Amino acid sequence: MTSANSVKKLPLASLIASAALAVFAGVAQAQPPEAEPTAQHKWLKKFVGKWETKTIAKQGDQEITMTGQIESKMLGEFWVVNSMTAKLGDFKVVGRQQIGYSTEKKKFVGTWIDTTGDFIWRYEGTLSKNDTRLELVAEGPDMAAPGKMATYRDMYEFVSDDEVKVTSSVKGPDGKWIDFMTGSGRRVK
Repeated sequence: MTSANSVKKLPLASLIASAALAVFAGVAQAQPPEAEPTAQHKWLKKFVGKWETKTIAKQGDQEITMTGQIESKMLGEFWVVNSMTAKLGDFKVVGRQQIGYSTEKKKFVGTWIDTTGDFIWRYEGTLSKNDTRLELVAEGPDMAAPGKMATYRDMYEFVSDDEVKVTSSVKGPDGKWIDFMTGSGRRVK
């Protein structure tokens, strides 16, 4: 390449670079200001740590007990990620849950996925007035009527900094909640 060709291309390259900088500066100015964590976001830190769990599921008159572990970590200042593993004999379930707080909706929001199926659970919920119990509600496959959907509720009640009680319920045809799973977690780290 001759030096004359380099000189001819320099203004075009400078023009492209200037245009790119102008676009980038405009986009950067259009971004919303960085969000500040609210009291609700800070409350989620109660989950952080390693937990040993015991869960009792009811199937008719039969009760099934599972033990497991949960490791909970904050993702930045806005989300807690709960990684769960539970076992019953050779049967193992692995699940992931993300919980945050939407300042737009003024509700806690979250998702749940696990190894038992391909459905992604989407939660919305609220915190009790005394800030000890988080109630999350989701629509999901009806366990009693395949092909239909039902309304479910998970409640996390912090009895102390190192103990949480969990209750899972389904809304019955009469509108009342029916508990089908109860559990507890004790912080080990």
